[in-house]
Amino acid sequence: MVLLCSKFEKSKDMVSHVPTFVEEEKLIAQGYRLIAGVDEVGRGPLAGPVVAAAVILPLEERPSWLSRVRDSKQLTASQRESIFGCVLESGVPFGVGSVSHALIDERGIAPATRLAMRRAIEQLSTRPDYLLIDFMRLPGIRIPQKGLVDGDSLCLSIAAASIVAKVTRDRLMVELDSQFPGYGLAQHKGYGTPEHLEALQRLGPCAIHRKTFMPVRDRLL
Repeated sequence: MVLLCSKFEKSKDMVSHVPTFVEEEKLIAQGYRLIAGVDEVGRGPLAGPVVAAAVILPLEERPSWLSRVRDSKQLTASQRESIFGCVLESGVPFGVGSVSHALIDERGIAPATRLAMRRAIEQLSTRPDYLLIDFMRLPGIRIPQKGLVDGDSLCLSIAAASIVAKVTRDRLMVELDSQFPGYGLAQHKGYGTPEHLEALQRLGPCAIHRKTFMPVRDRLL
């Protein structure tokens, strides 16, 4: 369920890093106007897909809810849902791309992550003229780009993309929990928590586990 923009709780865990438009403003000065932030969620889990998002934030008329945007890891689930609701209500262009557990096993997590990012960019209704990407670069895409270390905590466009990707993947893992009960996917979202590891040992891997990831691979052996 999408929460209203007005509902927003302060995170007890929020650190001092506040993302800004500094990188975007540098690009605006160079003549760029449609700047997409790109980020992914789900590189580390033992199950489920990796999901990426690309978001083009408004750079002239900046809505008040942008002050709430942080790296998705610094926010609670309800905070992320609230901001995602604002993205939808504001009509901000965004695209989402995902790569399945099977393709992660086949290609490796880094190539799968880049593929998810490319798919997210392709889903944008408006083609960006510049990409700001968390940590990575995307060879083969004919759009100027910059990879930023810790981009999700420094750059507002990337932080917004991290929220869209996180909410999308979390919702998907909740749905998958009903298809693959017993593992607690709705709670840990596929990450290697003690509860997940215990279920994996007890039940063995299910169809959406990443078979090349330890300890899933160890359990299969």
